Amino acid sequence: QVQLVESGGGLVQPGGSLRLSCAASGSIFEINTMAWYRRAPGKQRELVALIGSSGSRKYADSVKGRFTISEDNAKNTVYLQMNSLKPEDTAVYYCNVAAAYYDGGDYLAYWGQGTQVTVSS
Repeated sequence: QVQLVESGGGLVQPGGSLRLSCAASGSIFEINTMAWYRRAPGKQRELVALIGSSGSRKYADSVKGRFTISEDNAKNTVYLQMNSLKPEDTAVYYCNVAAAYYDGGDYLAYWGQGTQVTVSS
């Protein structure tokens, strides 16, 4: 099993910044992708940013140029630096990791507990 622990959410004014962290621990042989999703009130969950094992990155159009996803492979940790935050960024943010726990195993998806980000004046 893999456990994900998220931190860094909170209340911030429009134009402000926050940095989310997600640390993965447990039986991890290999991580394929690490990502952040969010769910705003009344909306479906959406992909915010993803980083692959090769370092490739993907962003939702709504956050391009404002958010940056990064990782620390030695710590199995993924970060989301969020700048120029807008009220529409308000949501619960979830960490997602696709990992195998043995060599040749399938990549399974694991989810964090979620952290609230509120952008309001």
